[in-house]
Amino acid sequence: MEFAERYSRQILFQPIGPQGQKKLAAARIAIVGCGATGSAMASLLCRAGVGALRIIDRDYVEPSNLQRQVLFDEADAAESLPKAIAAARKIKAFNSEIAVEPHAADLTPINVEALLSEVDLILDGTDNFETRYLLNDFAIWKKLPWIYAAAVASYAVTMTILPAETACLTCVFPDSPRGMVETCDTAGILNSAVNFVASIASTEAIKLLVGARDRIRRTLLSYDVWSNDFAEIKTAKPRAGCRACDQHDFVHLAGEGRPHITLCGRNSVQIHERQRPVDFDELTRRLTPHGTVRHSEFILKFWRDPYELTLFPDGRAIIKGTTDTAIARSLYARYIGS
Repeated sequence: MEFAERYSRQILFQPIGPQGQKKLAAARIAIVGCGATGSAMASLLCRAGVGALRIIDRDYVEPSNLQRQVLFDEADAAESLPKAIAAARKIKAFNSEIAVEPHAADLTPINVEALLSEVDLILDGTDNFETRYLLNDFAIWKKLPWIYAAAVASYAVTMTILPAETACLTCVFPDSPRGMVETCDTAGILNSAVNFVASIASTEAIKLLVGARDRIRRTLLSYDVWSNDFAEIKTAKPRAGCRACDQHDFVHLAGEGRPHITLCGRNSVQIHERQRPVDFDELTRRLTPHGTVRHSEFILKFWRDPYELTLFPDGRAIIKGTTDTAIARSLYARYIGS
């Protein structure tokens, strides 16, 4: 398809124009987390003509995702496809010119540099503050802009972070929220809240990539699409004494106290410190006497009531049916190995 024709309506928008569209085509971005917000941002930015996209996501597609996660369909859920793989396939179907690089992986202090190297911008599609703090540490260390975005229930929030120029995530949230924190599993989520925050974040991304830095919003913006409550907090300057952007004390990049993470939207625990190749054929033979097993090239699923174990080729696992990390570790050791 002719480049000028495909993007003609966007090129007509004067702040982008032909030169801005060429800058988008040369841009390389990473989206960490390809659930609701991440998949919406990926769709918007790839349709807008971002040249290269790296998708990093640790999860797989389930039927409950389809209400709000725009890059997936029923076939993806039936196959339990890793979200990064499914998203890459959909993007290629509507824009074959985009260089899409999917990684079905959990972003950790060990692999963060490898997975986020050689990009111009990082976008947050994650569901937990532990990973967001890791993104913040890495982005400040590498002087990379990144965009925080989140949605739960009818509430959406986003902030654009320019290292050494604006406040960072730790400036605004020095510590992770404690106590009862709403998730989409407990409070639900409106797909309109997801698409609202994805649209705002994607527009900020386009501003950065075409060089319109003077148009960047320098606030933490929050909006409740149901109650119409709106708020902004100024983030134009870094906070003096900030552990991350002032003192460069990157505790999350160092991996200090990194916990197991209970995933949003299901009763499960991820076992992510395993880094070893797994032979799905051999493991299927070994597990068949103990429960129901099926696998593809991307994923192995094992059911033994009341648990469901999903295993990835690198040995990482998601164990559904418990939030007790001790039980999850025990099941992993019993059926996969210690």
